[in-house]
Amino acid sequence: MGTDTEILVVMSKLKKYIREKAGFNTSGSVAAALSSTIRQLCDNAIDNARQDGRKTVMDRDFGS
Repeated sequence: MGTDTEILVVMSKLKKYIREKAGFNTSGSVAAALSSTIRQLCDNAIDNARQDGRKTVMDRDFGS
């Protein structure tokens, strides 16, 4: 599996969270969609760290 298709979330934990929070089930297609969103957020954070001249992504890089 390549980094562009790899699932980045622990689905059992996500499903548990959604079930406990709302009593809902979680479709299997959620993993790919959420992983894609996470990749985009990480790419943006990497860009922010790079612009600051760092090679470490920090929590503040996700807010910009």
